[in-house]
Amino acid sequence: MIAAYIRYLWQAGNLHGLHSPFIYDLYRDIIRHRHPAPPGTLPIETLRNALLKSTDSLMVTDLGAGSRRTNDPQRSVATIARNAQKPARFAWLLHRLIGRFRARNVLELGTSLGLTTAYLADAVAKTGGQLYSFEGCPNSAALARTHLDQLGYPTVELVIGNLDETLTQIVAILPQIDLAFFDANHRYEPTVQYFMSCLPHVHNDTVFIFDDIHWSEGMEQAWDAIKAHPTVQVTVDLFGVGLVFFRREQPKQHFILRF
Repeated sequence: MIAAYIRYLWQAGNLHGLHSPFIYDLYRDIIRHRHPAPPGTLPIETLRNALLKSTDSLMVTDLGAGSRRTNDPQRSVATIARNAQKPARFAWLLHRLIGRFRARNVLELGTSLGLTTAYLADAVAKTGGQLYSFEGCPNSAALARTHLDQLGYPTVELVIGNLDETLTQIVAILPQIDLAFFDANHRYEPTVQYFMSCLPHVHNDTVFIFDDIHWSEGMEQAWDAIKAHPTVQVTVDLFGVGLVFFRREQPKQHFILRF
């Protein structure tokens, strides 16, 4: 991963030299946005700080690629909060993307403790939409439900179970997917499988966000396969996440930008 990050830093650009008006505006107004998060997200960060100091533990059922740090199913809540949740700046980016594209049908693949979920829920509340968050571990889902209710997001639909089964069931009842955040099984085959499961429900302005695209060789292969798919027109590699757009009016282009 260190080599991948060095390669990213060497290749990553900024506003200078961006000739795509769509990406230029997106990068200037959304990706590099420097204004503070809205007041509604402050309680989320208060909760994050509390969880980072928690002495509780959780029995985790891990259906994904697991943790880099431990294979022990008994994990401290503080460790999960520190390592398995997106930092605030990434969660705030997801919030901004939902607002920019007025996303109403939003999916999150991987709930964990519900911190990133809460950012998504805050943004979806402003678009009048619905957030479906998928979690394979019942104990994690139960704790996330407590956190979301505590933060004032009781309408988030938590879908508990094996994502290989639950994802197709939910997307089948949706008229379309406006935005999806893929943060579940960090391996090649499941990542591509989830992408393909959601693909029939995209439209021209759908946004897919893939987490940890440089987490492993398998995830980099999955990212390359997604970039090459004929329905994908534009991608943006921010190292921590990758953005995917299906805008038919755009030429097929791939960007690596600093975040």
